[in-house]
Amino acid sequence: MTPQELLKTKFGYDSFRPGQQAVIDAILKHENVLTIMPTGGGKSLCYQIPALLLKGLTLVVSPLIALMKDQVDALNENGIPATFVNSSLDFSEINDRLNQAQAGAVKLLYVSPERLDSGAFAQLAALPIDLVAVDEAHCISQWGHDFRPSYLALTDRLKQLPTQPTIVALTATATPRVAEDIKTRLGITQEVKTGFQRDNLAFKVVKDQDSDRYLLDYLKLNADQSGIIYASTRKEVERLTKLLQKRHFSVTMYHGGLTPEQRRHNQEDFLYDRAQVMVATNAFGMGIDKSNVRFVIHDAVPGSLEAYYQEAGRAGRDGLPSEAILLFKLADVQTQHFFIDQSDRDEQSKQHEYEKLQMMSQYANTEQCLQQFILNYFGETGPKCGRCSNCLDTRESQDITVATQKVLSCVYRMHERFGKTLVAQVLAGSKDQKVTKMGFETLSTYGIMANQTKKAIAELIDYLTAAGYLLADGGQYPVLKITALGAAVLKGEQTVTRKVAVTATKSLPVNNELFEQLRQLRRQLAEKQGVPPFVIFSDKTLSDMCSQMPSTDSEMLDVKGVGESKLTKYGSQFLKIIADYQAGVTA
Repeated sequence: MTPQELLKTKFGYDSFRPGQQAVIDAILKHENVLTIMPTGGGKSLCYQIPALLLKGLTLVVSPLIALMKDQVDALNENGIPATFVNSSLDFSEINDRLNQAQAGAVKLLYVSPERLDSGAFAQLAALPIDLVAVDEAHCISQWGHDFRPSYLALTDRLKQLPTQPTIVALTATATPRVAEDIKTRLGITQEVKTGFQRDNLAFKVVKDQDSDRYLLDYLKLNADQSGIIYASTRKEVERLTKLLQKRHFSVTMYHGGLTPEQRRHNQEDFLYDRAQVMVATNAFGMGIDKSNVRFVIHDAVPGSLEAYYQEAGRAGRDGLPSEAILLFKLADVQTQHFFIDQSDRDEQSKQHEYEKLQMMSQYANTEQCLQQFILNYFGETGPKCGRCSNCLDTRESQDITVATQKVLSCVYRMHERFGKTLVAQVLAGSKDQKVTKMGFETLSTYGIMANQTKKAIAELIDYLTAAGYLLADGGQYPVLKITALGAAVLKGEQTVTRKVAVTATKSLPVNNELFEQLRQLRRQLAEKQGVPPFVIFSDKTLSDMCSQMPSTDSEMLDVKGVGESKLTKYGSQFLKIIADYQAGVTA
């Protein structure tokens, strides 16, 4: 039977996805191959079809028990004999399964990398292994975002297998550096890469917003959709889960502090659509085959763009339109910085992690197409996606050349030896002890941006770094340096623009009738309470209601002059007037 016939009869597909045929052909020629395909690109078929065509056994090295079980169940459902060996089984069960593999009763055997580096290796080495598939292969590279020491032994162990099997390594995320590392370690010369672009994913970055309110709004608008919300800590996972449960959303949670039984139960609730939303730490998701995840929201900044892209890629595995949203907060970057500080990595590895974290800040602050930014990071080029939050950004561009020159001039006068925090403090005119101790209050740039907050200046510096005017050099404590592009701005040879929020307004005459209705309600309420009408809402607030036409409590809170208290007291009555008015206009 040919690979094409197996594809149709066993898996029910008429044609291969990009790259699959090339990988299968290489394996059948006994050529080692690295396979880089985006999540949902069909990596599993690349070794499952050859497994059915090769005479011996295919050994699949997989890092997660949940992934093994899901894939084995799916294969068995397709009538393909497969099994797994891991710590969830007792000694006699493991022996039985290895005996089945020895007798040729199964075609695919899934094992953890730890199994290869244990006393059980001799049993595996005795099996008739023709092919080894190393899944999540980025874990083997010290430059990968999810490096696992247990993968290191693979190199030596695979060489010790007497059958000298063909090796296929598979991953969804690998920078050129990581790809080369994988190939070197596993003795691979051939690479099949289909590209990192996900045409069905819309990337969004949301900054400077109440993330809880954003989540509540988003889930209300997408109540019938399945999605994952990532948080950075167990405590935050539990807080968000309680918040969403209180608002009656269908939600469950996953983190390392739960018992194995709780994790299994919650994961199954999500996989089987008994719960629409999973709130989790990054311990959740690797190898999860749920295809109808419509959105992945990061309520915390991941440590690297590789980790972010892999986690975001869990949305839209079925190819249908889906969203990947990053709720960016500077405090989260500091949390990730702390995680790196406290890790037991060596100094070189720590520096590398700091650099990756800087890239996440640049991603959040760039005005480039977000898909393009990601592709560039992975060493690829591509057109603007036309669907990310930057491509769809209708805000006007504002000339910020003067503000940029102030920042660059300050960096220059501080001899390009200090980082973002200290530069922002000097520009803001801070009286911080470190500023005065080093004599920076004598600089001509001291306090020249005192009309802005340190946070706003720091965000401007992040933007200028992302746009290439500044370079953040170094790891844990990166110093700012001026690039050639920045030097051109300082010399007046280059201008700089940045998009700023512009409130869309409707002309009042259009809503004149509505304004009068709102004013009449305001008057009635004021009379009832014995207060002047402006105490209820000002004319400006009523005008903003007419411009924004809110239809929900959350949208009403976006109206200038409406706070939680006034929303509780008056919101429903004003919303009813607006809704009735809209119904009359559209009738």
